[in-house]
Amino acid sequence: MPVLAASGRKAAIAFILVTAALDVVAMGIVIPVLPSLIEGFVGSNARAGVINGALVALWALMQFFSSPVIGSLSDRYGRRPVLLLSAAGLSADYALMALAPNLWVLVLGRAIAGVTSSSFTTVFAYMADITAPENRSRAYGLIGVAFSAGFVAGPFLGGLLGELSPRAPFWVAGALSGLAFLYGLLVLPESLALQNRTPFSWSRANPFGALRLLRSHPELSSLAVVNFLLFFSHHIFSAVFVLYAGLRYGWSAWEVGMLLALVGALDMVAQGVLVGWTVNRIGDRGAMVVGLFGGACGLACMGLATDGVWFVLAMLPNALWGLAMPTLQALMTRRVSEAEQGQLQGASMSVTSLAGILSPLFFGTVYTLSVGEAPLFPHPGTAFLMAAAVLLAAALVGRSATRPASQGMKRESA
Repeated sequence: MPVLAASGRKAAIAFILVTAALDVVAMGIVIPVLPSLIEGFVGSNARAGVINGALVALWALMQFFSSPVIGSLSDRYGRRPVLLLSAAGLSADYALMALAPNLWVLVLGRAIAGVTSSSFTTVFAYMADITAPENRSRAYGLIGVAFSAGFVAGPFLGGLLGELSPRAPFWVAGALSGLAFLYGLLVLPESLALQNRTPFSWSRANPFGALRLLRSHPELSSLAVVNFLLFFSHHIFSAVFVLYAGLRYGWSAWEVGMLLALVGALDMVAQGVLVGWTVNRIGDRGAMVVGLFGGACGLACMGLATDGVWFVLAMLPNALWGLAMPTLQALMTRRVSEAEQGQLQGASMSVTSLAGILSPLFFGTVYTLSVGEAPLFPHPGTAFLMAAAVLLAAALVGRSATRPASQGMKRESA
């Protein structure tokens, strides 16, 4: 249950939303230029696709190992110090990547970023601390709106700054992370009461120990599978989208940034407006399933799009998967105690990180085998079609796992 007074709770929510937006701006601002920077180091679009996918996978690998540790540390010492240290670390890391003289320093920077950005687990745990279980779908929807707002601004700014220099976005990202640190230092209250804290244990904090929590309830295990498939599919954008858009449609960094901003704007509408409306009518379960099916349809349309206009129109059904993310999180948080929210988020982030390790390698390889001379896959949009199939599988698993007859279901059934 929430532990803060009304005024403290408002300040906490404001910080969480603003910081989440700033963090995503800092991350999104480099998306339009990172593949180009890699291509400048390696000299080949096809090789850049593989290496960009490998760097995204490295980022996720670091999250896989560090997220449970950070989640457990926040259960022991509170959410505030974890969030502040993460923001400061990200700021320093972006400066390192801005100065990277070669690919290996860039690789080091992406590895450090994977550790410092693992505080997203603590953001969700913080919101669980201050929000009643029945309101968490809407609360996580607000976080989704903040993420989307950052995703609108980040790629847009990255596209503009990328026209000046591929390194300029990294400097701005570092400044924004530093701003988030200073803002939190001044206004962030602690959310986790002393009586709800859990002693730190390496048996729970290592990723394999943390994953045991997800096996504690049959529905929780199935929802973890849905979470894995959802994020496996989602990494199609970070792995190959920029390269694919440039090769297939001839879009520049500025145009890619504008399109990613459109993706974020549509996601804001889905999570900020449609989540509450949809949950009120068909429940968390129904909203999750509709979101996953809609996202699968959108990805399939992207893969089949013959020109840029059809690709952009496919963003409309694709935006519906914004319904799935907050409702899936809410369904999972109801199945653990208040003292285990940090551990749950750490375990959940490990699952999504595992998806982030495997997905970019998979889609980066599929993309490489779909372009160039004598491609193995004759259709350049094959990666998007495969991502659609994965998301469809997530919808089917989620629908089955949360059927109304399941034990422990409350309002989430449709």
